[in-house]
Amino acid sequence: MIDSRTAPYAALLLRVSLGLLFLAHAGLKLFVFTPAGTAGFFASVGLPPALAYVTIAAEVLGGIALIAGVWTRLVAVALTPILLGAIITVHGAAGFFFNNANGGWEYPAFWIVALLVQALLGDGAYALRLSGSRNVKGRVADAYSR
Repeated sequence: MIDSRTAPYAALLLRVSLGLLFLAHAGLKLFVFTPAGTAGFFASVGLPPALAYVTIAAEVLGGIALIAGVWTRLVAVALTPILLGAIITVHGAAGFFFNNANGGWEYPAFWIVALLVQALLGDGAYALRLSGSRNVKGRVADAYSR
């Protein structure tokens, strides 16, 4: 049984955590590997280098949207292909466990599951909800409105 009093806060915690993780990974690509270095890595695994810039932008914008609670369900689903791509191109061949060389697919797969759970849960508490909710469009929604 789901506790309707705390469920909105569970969705909030998941939403903000996922958003922060995407911002952290974008920051790694921007400030540690650099955009050019990330593009070079994408090229080394057979991906178009320009896709690195698209990925960085998606991680930044998606992370911010998740934290704010804007288009949460759509953003959670839209970010899933980034992680599927990471599994297919890099982590899948390294085995399951993420502590393997080149990191296994355990962590990105769990991240995908968390995104899908977020898409099923929805915004949760304290979301801006700029789409999908007619009566609270453009303002912070009450924690119990959903």
